[in-house]
Amino acid sequence: MMLLRSRSYKFYQLLHINENLNIARLHSSVQRDSEVERVVRIINDHPFPDHPLHPTLHSNIPQAALSTPFVEHVLGNLFAAHSNGLKAYEFFKYCLLSDSYFPSSDAFEKTLHILTRMRYFDKAWEFMGKIKLSHPSLLTLKSMSIMLSRIAKFQSYEETIKAFEKMEKDIFSGNTFSTNEFNVLLRAFCTQRQMKEARSVFNKMHSRFPPNIKTMNILLLGFKESGDVTAVELFYHEMIRRGFKPNNVTYNVRIDTYCKKGHFGDALRLFEEMERVHCSPTLETITTLIHGAGLVRNITKAKQLFEDIIRRNLELDIGAYNALLSSLVRSKDVISMTTLMDEMEKRNIKHDNVTYHTMFLGLMRLKGISEVSMLYTKMVEKNFVPKTRTIVMLMKFFCENGDVDLGVDLWNYLVKKGHCPHSHALDILVTGLCARGRVEEAVDCSKQMLERGRHVSQLVLKMLERFLVQMGELHKLEELECMTKKLKLFLPPPKGHVLT
Repeated sequence: MMLLRSRSYKFYQLLHINENLNIARLHSSVQRDSEVERVVRIINDHPFPDHPLHPTLHSNIPQAALSTPFVEHVLGNLFAAHSNGLKAYEFFKYCLLSDSYFPSSDAFEKTLHILTRMRYFDKAWEFMGKIKLSHPSLLTLKSMSIMLSRIAKFQSYEETIKAFEKMEKDIFSGNTFSTNEFNVLLRAFCTQRQMKEARSVFNKMHSRFPPNIKTMNILLLGFKESGDVTAVELFYHEMIRRGFKPNNVTYNVRIDTYCKKGHFGDALRLFEEMERVHCSPTLETITTLIHGAGLVRNITKAKQLFEDIIRRNLELDIGAYNALLSSLVRSKDVISMTTLMDEMEKRNIKHDNVTYHTMFLGLMRLKGISEVSMLYTKMVEKNFVPKTRTIVMLMKFFCENGDVDLGVDLWNYLVKKGHCPHSHALDILVTGLCARGRVEEAVDCSKQMLERGRHVSQLVLKMLERFLVQMGELHKLEELECMTKKLKLFLPPPKGHVLT
């Protein structure tokens, strides 16, 4: 009896210790998130390049705080916040000045991603060149992929090939390029759905870089992204003729192709074929099929597939829940949508941007402004910051449904969180405010954008000019024009960027 009591006491003691550890971790995580948010807000609010950023960073960020995870989180938030790429670059350079900071590939890649997204390619090349000299181990296939994908998106085929050659001869000199690097180049074209260019590269270079199954799957994925079922099947048969054995990825791409085109029966046929040839379906396979079932509004099959995940001893994740949520939205089952979101919380599966975007989309179609407003309030209470497409969708819905105040609230929430909202969101908000005679608020939001080092579109500038002239507020117009000219002087729009 005493032994049982002793074991019981030890069990509860261990349980208490674990609870305390979890609380401590949660507290530490909240503190870190709060500090990251503070630093992101300082960077975004700083009037760079009018004033250098480094002194402000030095006075606000202790050197001891510059740990590898902390810097990665700050850069991740700067990316999500649509911060000016040059500010992120300045922050990374500041971190490198600290003897106690050891940069990671992740931090380097995030900074590079922010620069290339804003098309500051000269600075991006400069950045890669400096890292090559100081921290060559940070140069990875992922950093190469980030650079080449953006160049393929915004520049020509020839410039992308030249960039690959520059990578081989200069940035990654000393490394022998192989099929892995070749795959990165192919992926750059395929992710932009430039299949003619991808085919050209494959035909010209496959003798130098022998393709593997990953090469073929990248091309297959490219044909899938272009939405051509026939092209996918033709290339699949070419793979087989070349002697490649299809794997999980191959099947998943083909299944997704059929699902997106509404050919759910063909997708299920491939699913059955996978099992017949002992190519075990993955969680991604079943999640894709749940999406496919939703597209053809077969909610019974979607639920069956969802339950099949547990039966196969696979672990339910946010992707599977989001797939089922999307299916419920298409079946117009609002009660089940809400119940599923509650179930996710009970299982400690945090709602992500896809969850919110899907739910908002469903409520917009099936309910109205009051239900959307309620979910928006819950999202803000949880301190969740949505991604650009969700922000733009919400801003448009609020402004077009007579609740521009919610649009202003969303804008202020994002700015308070240290974010610099996307210019499309500003376009919508300024249009909504001006249409209701709230021109001063529209001017203030535009100034906030300019102060954070982001260009305002010509649409907004022309609209404000028209209203300010009518109001006789020429001094406010001059102030806006002065801020715009100053920003263009210090931070000219990247090459190929059009202010629309």
